[in-house]
Amino acid sequence: MSYAATQRETVRGLHPVTRAEERKVIFASSLGTVFEWYDFYIFATLSPFFANLFFPPGNDTAALLSAFATYAVGFVVRPFGALVFGRVGDLVGRKYTFLVTILVMGLATFLTGLMPTFAQIGWAAPLILVALRLLQGLALGGEYGGAATYVAEHAPPYRRGYATSWIQTTASLGLLLALIIIYICREGMDPKEFAAWGWRIPFLLSVILLAISLYIRLKLNESPVFLRIKEENRRSEKPITESFFHYPNNKYVFLALFGVTSGEGVIWYTSQFYALFFLTITLHLDYKLTYLMIGIQLVLGTPTLVLFGWLSDKIGRLKIMIAACILAALTYFSLFEALSRAVNPDLVAFQQSTPITVAATDCHFHVFVGPWSHFTACDKIRDLLTKDGLTFKSLPAEEGKDVLVTIGSIRLENPKPEDIAKTLTQLGYKPKADPAKINWPLAILWLWIMMAYVGAVYGPIAAYLVELFPAKIRYTSMSLPYHIGNGWFGGILPLLATALVAWSGDIYYGLWFPIIVAAVNAVVALLFLRETRDVDISA
Repeated sequence: MSYAATQRETVRGLHPVTRAEERKVIFASSLGTVFEWYDFYIFATLSPFFANLFFPPGNDTAALLSAFATYAVGFVVRPFGALVFGRVGDLVGRKYTFLVTILVMGLATFLTGLMPTFAQIGWAAPLILVALRLLQGLALGGEYGGAATYVAEHAPPYRRGYATSWIQTTASLGLLLALIIIYICREGMDPKEFAAWGWRIPFLLSVILLAISLYIRLKLNESPVFLRIKEENRRSEKPITESFFHYPNNKYVFLALFGVTSGEGVIWYTSQFYALFFLTITLHLDYKLTYLMIGIQLVLGTPTLVLFGWLSDKIGRLKIMIAACILAALTYFSLFEALSRAVNPDLVAFQQSTPITVAATDCHFHVFVGPWSHFTACDKIRDLLTKDGLTFKSLPAEEGKDVLVTIGSIRLENPKPEDIAKTLTQLGYKPKADPAKINWPLAILWLWIMMAYVGAVYGPIAAYLVELFPAKIRYTSMSLPYHIGNGWFGGILPLLATALVAWSGDIYYGLWFPIIVAAVNAVVALLFLRETRDVDISA
């Protein structure tokens, strides 16, 4: 059967789509979504840098966690954006809805580049930052479902996984674009100038990307599937009610969340963002080398999304995503330990030869920093060790001693930070990864394997979600489980994983979260979900 004939069969003779138009739809939708992910992720990429600009000084780990918390807020609110814009998309149309989402995203990002710091306006700074992050989250909540649905509804059945996989590459390409822009800014400026105002440039550039995206998307036509259900008067009058309160659709929303989307979310953010933070914060790799390493990972790994999207058209979507979840759950500990050995062998050797314990009373963990925060001696010691990327074991306090730190054979009672730093240096601790000792081939290999997991679970998922739900409520139905899975489970991963590391004293302990979520997804998908490759999405 010819391409044109297949397309006409897909929409039963209404609004046939040419091959050229399909390419245009893929390009325009993907380019706009790349820019939107860029807007969303420059915040996360710069979080370790501007944590101290928008939050009060006093504890670096706590300030970083607060920045991660603000970063996570954008993910937490994404499902609400999915509800708002998903409903509009099912009632009004796919095209105009994601025109609005990209406008909101672009303006919120641009305004982030204009906002004052904590030193200038005090506690109003983090409040404004959170408000802008909320707008970003709402916009992204409506963007993905619209773009994925729009592309899928233009594609023929035998190319749907391949076509939508290009939308899936946009998150990685958006991150790559963010890294490139930030790198150019930092390299082209004095560090003090970048700290003072240069960090704003990546945010301000978003207004240019916004203009390009709006221009391109205004030239697109509405989805042929939506036009068909509109002409046949089959649009849902209550897409939210039908999506989440009518059986069996509400069952599939639940199964999509715990069978594919939450697993996809934690794998994506572990393999890319948590890997980025792990390299810079835990392994103390220079930011230039980190950006280069992650950039190579993205360049070499992003094609796997298209590969697995294409493969899902041949053998099915579900089995590929299940395999990715199983492999991630089984190998994450080994991969991150191997990455540590490849990037900072000195740190690994020091940890193996020099055990560290902290015996203390009055220890607290500060996730959200505010005027109420008080940092005890124990808190400051744990902050210092966590910041140094060192694993330590927490012990009950010894009688009569508030804080007792043991580093190797040296015992330090109520030590000051400089005492710990001096002892660490004396025992051979090196505060930075040595570039000469990096095993680049192995480091890139481990990062590429992580990215291949992303490709396997993320490449087919857009087509799968589109096929799982009926056309009249598709935008709403697929958007909510995606953004809860990706936004809540994936978005909180840097915050939760960092919290788990600080709480446990083990630099790998944060990996338990993605491992457990991925394993649960594999079990649910195996038991309760079905393959969708041959579903008619015009129904």
